[in-house]
Amino acid sequence: MWGRRERLPHQAFMQKFDIIVIGSGPAGQRAAIQGAKCGRRVAVIEQREIVGGACVNTGTIPSKTMREAVMHLSGFQYQGIYGTNYHVKEKITMADLGFRVNQVIKTEVDVTKAQLTRNGVEVIMGRASFLDATHVRVENSRGIAELEAPTVIIATGAKPASSATVPLNGRTIVNSDQILEIAEIPKTLIVVGGGVIGVEYTCMFAILGSRVILVEKRPRLLEFADAEMVEALSYNLRDNRVTMRLNEEVAAVEDKGKDGVVARMKSNKIISGDVLLYAVGRQGNVDELNLAAAGLDADSRGRIAVDAEYRTKVPNIFAAGDIIGFPSLASVSMEQGRLAAANAVGLKIHSNPATYPYGIYTIPEISFTGQTEEQLTEADVPYEVGVAYYRDTARGQIRGDTSGRLKLIFHRETREVLGVHIIGEGATELLHIGQAVMILKGTIDYFVETVFNYPTLAECYKVAAFNGINKLMRF
Repeated sequence: MWGRRERLPHQAFMQKFDIIVIGSGPAGQRAAIQGAKCGRRVAVIEQREIVGGACVNTGTIPSKTMREAVMHLSGFQYQGIYGTNYHVKEKITMADLGFRVNQVIKTEVDVTKAQLTRNGVEVIMGRASFLDATHVRVENSRGIAELEAPTVIIATGAKPASSATVPLNGRTIVNSDQILEIAEIPKTLIVVGGGVIGVEYTCMFAILGSRVILVEKRPRLLEFADAEMVEALSYNLRDNRVTMRLNEEVAAVEDKGKDGVVARMKSNKIISGDVLLYAVGRQGNVDELNLAAAGLDADSRGRIAVDAEYRTKVPNIFAAGDIIGFPSLASVSMEQGRLAAANAVGLKIHSNPATYPYGIYTIPEISFTGQTEEQLTEADVPYEVGVAYYRDTARGQIRGDTSGRLKLIFHRETREVLGVHIIGEGATELLHIGQAVMILKGTIDYFVETVFNYPTLAECYKVAAFNGINKLMRF
């Protein structure tokens, strides 16, 4: 079958499926597999020559692999034990980082391809565009084909947003897809954008020794995260020589050749550096989909509106992942894709977005689930907070991590856990203990009554619980 061989015929013909999924990233992959497991004949259309989408090829996997390489080669994780001069490799190069990144990408592509094949999903390489709500045209260098299905799931993801004021050149002015291609680690890096991507790369290059200047037009970084955790991260950034220019917006950027890059702020400040990373938002990949033919449209940022079932305004077309906007996390996109396919075939699956975990791979990591203090205050919910510091646990001292902390937010009257917020290495793993308790509607007392392995960072839950309950006893 031409789909499995990833080829297109020279002349168009119609092939019928039960579900067509456009995009093979996290949302598309999980949607396709869920559909196949429900006994449907599924086709995945992927524009790239390899599967995995931006997540595997340019986004999540490369950036997190680079972070791991940075942490290892710089010796950062052990500097709290052996001193700040400890390094695994003295002179780290972009080639060192790229070597490991390329290895992991290849493996993840192979794993994704194997999963799709094992579940009987047809993989078709080419550019997809709607002919109408149930027909999709696929085109690549080898030919054209037309596919028909009663259900279509759009999971084309997003790409880095561009700006007329920031002329990308792929060398000294780059976006997050191009950052690993720069020739060498810059002595000075300007990062424009204080969202997840911008802050993650800020942390990495600061650890590598770059002087980083972070420009963000908002008054704080990561506005959707807990303010205390963001403040702790900001302290760590300043401690690593990062200069934060908040409430600032770029007016113009100029490539100075061998003299690097100059960015002029709207406040008339001038910032110069060797490389500028533009990381202000992402744009949905809708340009070539011909959405109008299917009766759909997208907003100015290329996002497609969906309802609670991930159904678009055209009933047989669903959308999931970055193409529908916030939170644009690979983990959430996977679940959205699975739910979209389940809803499309009438399978009832329960999933609660209120307890989805958020993982931000800064240095140190930030991870959280549930509500923040700011949200609860605005909603007039009576709550209390319990905090534990890594340094107060034996494992924290053993690891040399004295800056990490864990915060539990719980209802003052029912004692139900309402939010878990962690900053520190291992935060994205540690969070899932609290997440499980929240999903089961557990109370703060669970952590008091549970025995945790010793010495572990998980003990922070018990320390934080006692800290919070002690506050209640004062009244």
